Amino acid sequence: MERNNLYPIFLKVKQLNVLIVGGGFVAEEKLTFLLKSSPDACVTLVSPMFREGTVSLAKKGNVTLVKSKYKKHFLKGKHIVVVTTDKPKVNKKVYKHCRKKSILVNVADNPPLCDFYMGGIVTKGNVKVAISTNGKSPTTAKRLRQFFEDVIPENVDDLVKNLNEYRKTIKGDFEEKVEKLNEFTKGLIQK
Repeated sequence: MERNNLYPIFLKVKQLNVLIVGGGFVAEEKLTFLLKSSPDACVTLVSPMFREGTVSLAKKGNVTLVKSKYKKHFLKGKHIVVVTTDKPKVNKKVYKHCRKKSILVNVADNPPLCDFYMGGIVTKGNVKVAISTNGKSPTTAKRLRQFFEDVIPENVDDLVKNLNEYRKTIKGDFEEKVEKLNEFTKGLIQK
């Protein structure tokens, strides 16, 4: 049976430099979801053209637009690259450049040229749930995201904050604290 072997992580994108290569609809979509999740992300977009929506979106965040064709020097200082062009040759070239420099890269709609996938994300205050279909079905991830947005209560952030305060008052070693928190939160998953 096939399984998802991806390792999920939550990145502090404010501390990383992201490059998006492309200026079309897919680039705008990737930028939209990146800024929705991490409004303080540091992003550079490189493309000979940009959609109007991308230009106005860039003004709302820490986004630099560079009107140019892709060149290898744009990778300098970047940690993550997302490639969204409709030119397979360019996409492959960016991928190879990133691999040589050990930069994480995602080539949209081309799973073999991806070190990571951008999944569906649900955010309610401090609670964030990410959904992956292993690159097989972004539509399924989208539907699951919509489902979790509906079922996770809006006040879940209050619970998180209260548990954080409670955690600070618990005495004992690490194991005792974990045991007390597990007992205290057991009711969250009981039906």
